[in-house]
Amino acid sequence: MSHAPIILAEDNPRDTDYLCQLLKPREILRTNTGKAALNAALAYDEPLVISDLQMPEMNGIELAKQLWAARPQARIVFWSQYRDELYVRSLARLIPANTVYGFILKDNANEVVLRAIHAVFEENQCWIDPQIRPIQARMQRPNSSLSDAEYDVLIDIALGLTDNAIGRRRYLSRRGVQNRLRSLYNKLDADQLEQQANSDTDTINIRTRAISVAFMRGLINHELLEEEEKLLQRWLKDDAASAS
Repeated sequence: MSHAPIILAEDNPRDTDYLCQLLKPREILRTNTGKAALNAALAYDEPLVISDLQMPEMNGIELAKQLWAARPQARIVFWSQYRDELYVRSLARLIPANTVYGFILKDNANEVVLRAIHAVFEENQCWIDPQIRPIQARMQRPNSSLSDAEYDVLIDIALGLTDNAIGRRRYLSRRGVQNRLRSLYNKLDADQLEQQANSDTDTINIRTRAISVAFMRGLINHELLEEEEKLLQRWLKDDAASAS
């Protein structure tokens, strides 16, 4: 095996101890924030990194984005308890061409975790957790994969914006907003339950249903909405100032 240390970005001491024991006698450089891991990784031409996705200061997605921008040959194994589609989506958008990486869920057996790390760091091959592959497949199907524009509208309705507010925020006409919402509802199958319900009664609120399905698919979660709420507050101030 290579003599370069593996840089571990993990803020949970129990998970850190587990990996250090599992990977003995390999040298592990422990860090508990994405920022510390990034600084450590930049000291190497071809850094090897195992990174959690949720960490203080800088999450695993942002760590990967900045590290690959500076060291596109870096190999990263994402090690997480999350299988949310939003993380898979975020990673798919930033992985450089021909980059070797891995994605392993924390609930796997020891031998599976070792196999994933060995594939990426020693065999120079990508390794994707079998539990993640169905999500990747869904993201590649035109009838279920959300475009960036549709995803933006999903975030907006999850934050509670009206059609008119979405139009102002995304520079769309009212018809443009409605077209994107219609496409979003279709790809989330949010309109399917509405069609099954009694058409003479207001049984299903399709907007709320779309948000519910998005949560179940892992397209949005609490952490994402917290970050998006900060962006929304900035936009609301700008929107109010432009209207005055």
